[in-house]
Amino acid sequence: MSFFDTAYEGSPPWDLGRPQGAIVRLAEAGRIVGSVLDVGCGTGEHALYLASRGHEVVGVDLARRALERAGSKARARGLEVTFLLHDALRVDGLGRTFETAIDVGLFHTLADEDRPVYARALRGALVPGGRCLLLCWSERNPWGYGPRRVTQMELLGTFERGWRVDGIEDEELEGDLGTAHAWLATFVHE
Repeated sequence: MSFFDTAYEGSPPWDLGRPQGAIVRLAEAGRIVGSVLDVGCGTGEHALYLASRGHEVVGVDLARRALERAGSKARARGLEVTFLLHDALRVDGLGRTFETAIDVGLFHTLADEDRPVYARALRGALVPGGRCLLLCWSERNPWGYGPRRVTQMELLGTFERGWRVDGIEDEELEGDLGTAHAWLATFVHE
């Protein structure tokens, strides 16, 4: 059983039972458009929120337990969302493309060697001009615990080929243990 399958046996600290404030702000500002791919969707709060706003959403994750919870939430809320057990490093193999991809807390869990594979897969899953909105832990977190920290240079180095950087902004990631410093990066598929 993977770390994430085990984490979803209970209530992991990143699973708030609601979308991150950053995703709500992005949606309200019109920065999330068209069909949406939620990569590393977990229990589906972001996918469900965006579906409630009228987006067609597909959520992918490798944690079966999280996907079961996401499906139950969708049924309980009467929302249409497709949740798939699928590897984030292979989202270009979904057989379709999207206008927007969101990554809330997945990138900082990837091994260094998987990061360029992930960027290529995301590019293949987006239409030309499609946007990837990525929210990850930043190196500015002073705590001695938590996920890997990511620098702006690491983001830029990963998304350099076939992408245009639309911005990297200071943001926050909320969790049961408090609010963490994060980067909100916007990359456009060229």
